[in-house]
Amino acid sequence: MADSSPVTVNARFQVQQKTGMQRYAYEIASRLNGKIREIRPERALKGAAGHLWEQCYLPSLSAGSLLWSPNNTGPVITRHQVCTIHDIIPIDHPEWFSKSFAAWYKWLLPALAHSAQHLIAVSEFTRSRVIEAFGLKPEKVSVVLNGVGTEFTPRPDEEIDRVKTRLGLPAKSYALYVGSLEPRKNLPRLLSAWALVQRKCPDIQLVITGLNKGGSKVFSAVPIAKIPSGVFFTGYVEDADLPALYSGAAIFVYPSLYEGFGLPPAEAMACGTPVITSKGTSLSEVVGTAALLVDPQNTESIADAIIRVASSESLRAEMRRAGLAQAQRFNWNDAAAQTWLILSREAEHS
Repeated sequence: MADSSPVTVNARFQVQQKTGMQRYAYEIASRLNGKIREIRPERALKGAAGHLWEQCYLPSLSAGSLLWSPNNTGPVITRHQVCTIHDIIPIDHPEWFSKSFAAWYKWLLPALAHSAQHLIAVSEFTRSRVIEAFGLKPEKVSVVLNGVGTEFTPRPDEEIDRVKTRLGLPAKSYALYVGSLEPRKNLPRLLSAWALVQRKCPDIQLVITGLNKGGSKVFSAVPIAKIPSGVFFTGYVEDADLPALYSGAAIFVYPSLYEGFGLPPAEAMACGTPVITSKGTSLSEVVGTAALLVDPQNTESIADAIIRVASSESLRAEMRRAGLAQAQRFNWNDAAAQTWLILSREAEHS
């Protein structure tokens, strides 16, 4: 990568744990290799140290080129910048975060939205919220949808069996949830719904994977009063095992209260798994008519949908076909090409 590149990337994501936003940045940046110059800290910087590097050191390091900040943050002083906004959850629901985290982003997100030259949103929902919340002109915000990795395809039975054996999953049919333990993921209601499901469908298990607190200093506590029967926790699962885990599930259930995009339902559809998810925010946009939509605030709504899909092989087959077609919308190569069009256009304007 030449130092004369017209685009510099805020590459803090390269030294961070790879969650949804970091995966997005990695997937796009790796496809722009040779066109961009990455600037990253020498080591992972958490909390205030990371923000200090970004706000105080990155502006001088990126001077003379357009800066692309791909992960909801960026140096406010740098105006020749494109910033990708994934969501504005700390603005819309500050109660889900620690007071210090919510206060920082209550200042940072609107300041960044106004100072940056252009914004990229990962969904039409996020674009509309950014424009409305910060009073921006619509032409300042472009939409580039996330992609789904090529590894997310229906996997063969032998691979599914290997992964199930390695994770110690029971032989019976299972519904799958993938997500972290944070308030918006709505796990307490999913577990309450599962207690209702077990009364009518005792032969299906709920497999919960990828569950972690996500940082107790960031998220509010999520009380889990009781774990119903028929629930199996896998703990951390390697990325390489996720396509088979999705593929082996009879249902993927994701009753999140708020998503800026929502990669897990898109990945599940790409693996041929019927999806149940929430009405509203970006999720109905991502799944289209291919999924069954529920009221995430209503335990009975979640339970009824699971029972309906679990009880009908023909409905699952129909949802599988629709989901595979819907997932074709999400391609990282397309996302990278669209991003580069925006970056190269904005690089020409100082």
